[in-house]
Amino acid sequence: MKNWKQALTLFRQFFLFGCFTFGGGWSIVAQMQKLYVEREKTITSQELLDITSVGRSLPGTMIGNVAFLYGYRVGGLACAAACVIAMVIPPMVVLSVITYCYTIFRENLWVMRAMTGVRAAIVPIIASAAVNLVKGAFRFPTCVILAAAAFGLYLFFNVSCVTLVVIGVISGILICEYYERRGTDRRDSDPS
Repeated sequence: MKNWKQALTLFRQFFLFGCFTFGGGWSIVAQMQKLYVEREKTITSQELLDITSVGRSLPGTMIGNVAFLYGYRVGGLACAAACVIAMVIPPMVVLSVITYCYTIFRENLWVMRAMTGVRAAIVPIIASAAVNLVKGAFRFPTCVILAAAAFGLYLFFNVSCVTLVVIGVISGILICEYYERRGTDRRDSDPS
């Protein structure tokens, strides 16, 4: 019974995410960050980053995978299904209406102006999600260097995502092994 109550709560939350999200999956991750990490504290930034990383590396849509993984983490298969279904319903309805009325929307000056404003508002939302995911997400300081190197390799040298994930896995194993042998943790070296 508790699982179904949790599934209904998640259904409502992800339905709202789907209703008020523009800009794709990253803006939903930003909303998840605000609700689950900052307000409810049911997940840490690092856990959300892990779920997002796995969701991006699996086939299918990133945010569908993230919703499923988060729901499964919280309450199993029923919660995972509730998250994905709830998140998909609002955009599917909106897309159906837009598709039906496409020519009217496409030629409407006010709609085009509104979409210009929406696009301008999306950039800071997505940037906020990225910054919030990075804050406190790395267990060891060396991981920040690894993230910066991966960003540079991807952006400037066009290294494939698969290669970056493999490099990340190997580097993560080596970094954790190094710090475990030294017997230090970020929490040990962090003065705060």
